[in-house]
Amino acid sequence: MLRFHLKELIAEKEFSENRRITVKEIAEETGINRMTLSKIINHRGHSTVTDNLDKLCAYFGCPIEKLVTYMEDPVDPQA
Repeated sequence: MLRFHLKELIAEKEFSENRRITVKEIAEETGINRMTLSKIINHRGHSTVTDNLDKLCAYFGCPIEKLVTYMEDPVDPQA
């Protein structure tokens, strides 16, 4: 499963720029749909296209490993 660190990146950018950053602003700057951004932020395991990852890395000025981390899926003990 991929874990996105979008909330953390938004918080870091808000702190460094001393201003509030909205999902709407990110959507306008990157061309990524607001609903897609909301799903990345709020839905565990959301899948998105690599173009969106590229746009987000460019927006935040960060390498991909700062945006997303691979995590093994938890093992279901009842499986």
